[in-house]
Amino acid sequence: MPQGLRELGIDFQSAAFIADPYPSYDILRQASPIMFDPHWKLWFVSTYEDINTLLRERRLGRDMEGAPKPDPRTPFGKLHHNSLMEKEPPDHTRLRSLVNKAFTPARIEALRPHVSEIAHRLLDAVLPRGEMDLLADFAEPLPVMVIAELLGVPENGRAFLRPWSQAIVAMYELLPSAEDARKANQAVSEFSAYLQGLIDERRLAPREDLISALVEAEEAGSRLSEDELVATCILMLNAGHEATVNAIANGMLAFFRHPEQYNLLKKSPELIKTAVEEVLRYDTPLQLFRRWVREDLDYQGFHFSKGDQLALLYAAGNRDPVRFPNPHSFDITRQDNPHLGFGAGIHYCVGAPLARLEMQVAFQVLMERLPNLRLAAQTVEYRPNFVIRGLKALPVLF
Repeated sequence: MPQGLRELGIDFQSAAFIADPYPSYDILRQASPIMFDPHWKLWFVSTYEDINTLLRERRLGRDMEGAPKPDPRTPFGKLHHNSLMEKEPPDHTRLRSLVNKAFTPARIEALRPHVSEIAHRLLDAVLPRGEMDLLADFAEPLPVMVIAELLGVPENGRAFLRPWSQAIVAMYELLPSAEDARKANQAVSEFSAYLQGLIDERRLAPREDLISALVEAEEAGSRLSEDELVATCILMLNAGHEATVNAIANGMLAFFRHPEQYNLLKKSPELIKTAVEEVLRYDTPLQLFRRWVREDLDYQGFHFSKGDQLALLYAAGNRDPVRFPNPHSFDITRQDNPHLGFGAGIHYCVGAPLARLEMQVAFQVLMERLPNLRLAAQTVEYRPNFVIRGLKALPVLF
């Protein structure tokens, strides 16, 4: 068995890997579906069945007694400590229940006409130009505007949301730098102060928005603390748009590279739901998610010791030929498609319904308004990140 990724010629930081990680995932899956890498000090898991099973294994989790954590005296450390995403039961159960009371399916579906209105407004602004950066002019502002309006962030504060969010999520890459940490702490400090002001306003005068609903949410006599409220709002804003931005842009790039699928969707718009699921499977925005081993665990002949970390390669699982026939084919008619794009188990993405709605609307509006939409460049460049996969830009003509 290979002793690490380097023996297989896999380098997560190389330009070739960033441009197209999927051949490397094929090599890893075939060579060693579960592999400990001494350089990263992580167990990498790359088959669908193993990832899907381990996401539901309660001896694994996002938190663990004794696990190294960001310093809670720093703004990012405080955010991390109070975040729903980093909690395990019973704290996770309590927080998720409170969030679910505010983030209801009915509240999300009611947004569909409004999401469509925002998408049309964004295209109105660029139509006279005949060209745009589909990422910066459409894929980024659409989900940011939607989640900002859902939460109740006024227009004069929305320009800061994307920069704050990008600074914070950089800390979830495999090797964040000291400069990444500095920027993240500054972003959390500014973001938290801003949100605290909005929370204080809603306590005095509630509105029909998600911040008011989170302030008022109660479960068995329990409410969100001040720090939990801020952390939950930041999580909603980050998770509510970060993956969706990349899913829309990555999805449109897949359509440009597979024009027969784009033409099929134009002719058969009823395929929009399966198309969105295929986009999420084919080029997964969140490539990897980590879990701590909370107690010793034997699995498939491997021994995971308490304190080990597993890196579950969602994107590799989503291209596993054992689970998905013709996994490297982009097929919007694919029916049996239980992809891992939103995770699984108790940490399944709470924002999945909103992301799906936004993607459906985005693709539909782009097809309707810009029938001659096409790439303006032969090549595209990805951001130098691995965990959150996204483009630097997506220039298009119409």
